[in-house]
Amino acid sequence: MEINHDIIEGMALALKQARHITVFTGAGISEESGIPTYRGDDGLWSKYDPARYADIGHFLHDPTYYWNFFQEVRYPLLKNAKPNKAHLVLAELESKVNLKSVLTQNIDGLHQEAGSTKVIELHGTSRVIRCIECSKEYSIDDAFEKAQCNNPPLCTDCKGLLRPAVIFFGEALNPDILQHAFDEAATCDFLLAIGSSMIVYPAAQIPMIAKQNGATLAIINKDATPYDSRADYLFHEKAGTVLAQLTGTGIYMFTKL
Repeated sequence: MEINHDIIEGMALALKQARHITVFTGAGISEESGIPTYRGDDGLWSKYDPARYADIGHFLHDPTYYWNFFQEVRYPLLKNAKPNKAHLVLAELESKVNLKSVLTQNIDGLHQEAGSTKVIELHGTSRVIRCIECSKEYSIDDAFEKAQCNNPPLCTDCKGLLRPAVIFFGEALNPDILQHAFDEAATCDFLLAIGSSMIVYPAAQIPMIAKQNGATLAIINKDATPYDSRADYLFHEKAGTVLAQLTGTGIYMFTKL
């Protein structure tokens, strides 16, 4: 679907004039790379209950459930997923406008793979595996090989249980990382929210913090969000569709202000 050209041009100009741009992303942006959301019901993903594989209590009680999910679903998804147009445009914008940070609820590492260098991962990352005893880190390839031989996989050094470096349900977000994100939201003069339902707290406070401090708010999300009425620019479209059209505007014809 063609987006209104005048609206895209208006947002491009606002981005060009902004002194501090913060991007806030959720599962919707990665869905375009073939990674289903927790609410997805397609294929193998639906075989596993997120209330079990993503919950810290269930993980500690029965880690084999998570590691079965990891072997059958998460590992293949992470290995096959590639950054999509939206990820690539955001990475490119670092050299085009004053993009200071990408605050993401996603744990797939696709922003970094696309080339973004200013990523703050609110919920951690699935691409790092850590021993719960000695904190030794392993790659997902190492963890996959270990899980194939022994479920649950254990640390080579201390035989401690391995876990993904993510924030499970039932765990608090890292307070320093969360505060950094809130500071970015409070400081920015343009917040671009992409692919987030904005209903998962405390991260969902980020758009409101930005608006309360006078920032322009742009929302790109297929579905309605609680902040739609507060948005200065609103697109109920796929992120890749909107950002692809953004690249055709004058934003790419000038250096940073």
